Order: sequence, then structure tokens, then C-alpha cells
Amino acid sequence: MPLILSQLNAAIAAMRALLPLEFPADAIIRRFFRDNAILGVQDRAFIAEVVFGILRHRFFLESLAHPVTPRALVLAYLVKYHGLNLREFDTFISESEKKWLAEIKAIKIDELSLSIRAELPDWLIEKLKINLSDEQILTLGLALQKTAPLDLRVNTLLAKRDEVIAILQEEGIDAQITPYSPCGIRLAGKPMINRHELFLSGKIEVQDEGSQLLGYLLAPKRGEMVVDFCAGAGGKALLLGALMNSKGRLYAFDVSEKRLSNLIPRFKRSGLSNLHIQRINDENDSKVKRLSGKIDRVLVDAPCSGIGTLRRNPDLKWRQSSQSIEELKTKQSAILAAAAKLLKPGGRLVYATCSFLDEENQDIISNFLNSYPQFTVLNSTELLAQQKITLDTGEFLQINPQQHQTDGFFAAALVRSG
Repeated sequence: MPLILSQLNAAIAAMRALLPLEFPADAIIRRFFRDNAILGVQDRAFIAEVVFGILRHRFFLESLAHPVTPRALVLAYLVKYHGLNLREFDTFISESEKKWLAEIKAIKIDELSLSIRAELPDWLIEKLKINLSDEQILTLGLALQKTAPLDLRVNTLLAKRDEVIAILQEEGIDAQITPYSPCGIRLAGKPMINRHELFLSGKIEVQDEGSQLLGYLLAPKRGEMVVDFCAGAGGKALLLGALMNSKGRLYAFDVSEKRLSNLIPRFKRSGLSNLHIQRINDENDSKVKRLSGKIDRVLVDAPCSGIGTLRRNPDLKWRQSSQSIEELKTKQSAILAAAAKLLKPGGRLVYATCSFLDEENQDIISNFLNSYPQFTVLNSTELLAQQKITLDTGEFLQINPQQHQTDGFFAAALVRSG
């Protein structure tokens, strides 16, 4: 489709609204679309693709643009990554811009620095170099630059995966089973699934396959007492409820009223009757303490840097820093310690993050075990095998986009012995 001047101007305006990333990019773009309601579906799709494409390739694009302006970033992105021919810009750009864009088109990215090729900030590359070679960092960076697929979770209370796939395929939607999750479906492209009857009736939810695997690692049983300690908008809580066949008692805790309010309509669609949504002030809230020693299973999807989700949230490269990770580590340790007190002897806890940094993952677990010797690590590969999931990443669950086509996730399963 040829470039339209109005689309170009709208993309530049959206980029201007986005920078300097004072809020999450998806929230800024939603507000931009709300304020520009005249934009059509195709215009919105174009703008979203351009804006998030720029964020994925911003290090390279900013190394070329002098000065760095929203217009320069949009033009450079369209030429270098969107595949637009310079002739399509003839009536839109000046002669000097035409010359500059021709030079950009000729640049070979593989001759540039590791930070620019991997599209990762220097602070993150320094952290990754502790465990990874430059080649491994580049492989990871390139995987994180790609657009994430759209994964669905079938609500097994209301539907079977084969039935859902058949319905989607009959409608011309390319839907396949996910490689690991027994209830996952992966779609090609980005159909408007949130308007589909399967979604509106609660039979499917949008959820990355990696996130789904956390539920199978916790493996709650019917009739148990279970807590999702950092429930957020509740995707994992809904999965846990389905795995429990809505039998037993399931608590969804979170400090954010807004996030929990997003769970309420999903809960109503889900067919669950055993979910109890509760806002807490912090990890030491009285609502938490009254359950001490009573819970069979606890999921701690801890607040983290989120850098395992850079395919979906590329703005995190600028919104996180070494300092913010230090603050998160303190919070992660406190939440894990508080959540562990909920478990009865023999209970299982799964600690998880969407990060691939040891300091948010293995180091947190190691420090916890030093302070709480009554806990031991369970082998995640063996636990998943018990759920008929063949995925061997060693003692911990460690998955990433370049190997598993999921977001980057870490999880450790712990059992309380006494």
C-alpha cells in the first residue's frame, strides 16, 4: 500500500507524543488513539507498527539522525526497516532528506557496534557479558527485535483446544498448537481476537506460552488452597483456577486496584467460582498474614525488569536501568520471603520473573535458601514431565525467544519440608 501523507504525519505526531517515554509506550499510544479518534483501523495499525518498530531499532536509528527528531526517526525507519522506496517519498521530503535517506539505506548494520546491532543499552550488555559471549548477546538481541507472536490460552473449563483450533481455522485464521503448553494456541498475524466470540465467551484468553508454563509448574490440584501473590490483571490466576477445575480456594493478591479491576471482567467470563480477588497494601498486609501456614501452593510472579518481554515492550530498554534493578531486587526478596510464610509443610512455591538476569533470578533464590533452610529446590524439568510437557532447561525453568519462541522467563520451584 503506498504511503499516504496523512499517515506519515500521524506517525510523526505519535512519535512526538511518545518521547521521552515518561510512561509505558502502549499506554501513551492508547491515549494518542483516544485523542485522535478520527484515525481508521489501517491508520492505527500503520502507526503502531512504525512506533514500536522505531523503539525496537532506536539505537541504530538515533545513531544516524542528526538532530534526532520524531520526523527523522520515522523517515529513517520507513526506509531501512519498512521497505519503502525513496520514490514513494518524492512529494513528502526535501532534497537534503532524500540524500540522507539514500545514505541510510546503504549502511550495513553488521559492521556497527554490538550495542547497536543487538539494540540493547550498554548497562544491559555489561550485565549480560557476565554469562554470555558477544555472539550470544547478539543472538539474543536479534531475537528480541522481532515481533512476538500472538499466543492464546484455551480455558479448559469451557472448551477443548482442538475445538477452538478448528473454529479458528474454519474462519481462515492460521492457528497451531504451541510447542509446550497443553492449552496454548499460536496465531500467525494479529487478528482482532478480543472481538471474537471465543474471547467474549471466555473460552480463550491472550497469554504468552511462557506464562502458561508457570501454571503447569505450580500444578495446583482440585480442592487445594492456592495463592497467586502478584496477580496483576489475573491471566495466571485464571489458568490456575482452570487447572483446579474451579474446586478449592484460589486467592488473587495485588497491590494495584487498577490491575485487579482488569481481572474482574475476565473472571466473569471464565466460568470460575473459586477465585477470590483481594487488593493488599504490601506483602505484609493482614490479609496475607492470616493465611500463614495454610496454603498448599503459591505463585510469585515477582515485579521485575521485564526485559524478557522486550519483543512486546521495547520501551523498557529506556525505562529500566541498573539502579531500578537494584530497587527491584530488594522488593523481590521481600515478596518471596513473605509469600513463603503462607505455605504449609509439603507446600510448593514457584518464584518467576520475565527477566534473564541472574541477579533477579538465581541470586534471589540462592539468598532465600540461605535464609530459609526448610525450603529446597525441585527440578523444573521433572515437574513439567509429570504434566506431560517435554522441556528440559535444567533445574530451573529458563526459556527465551531465540530458543523457545516465548518471552524470556525464569522460574524456580521450591518445596517447604517443615
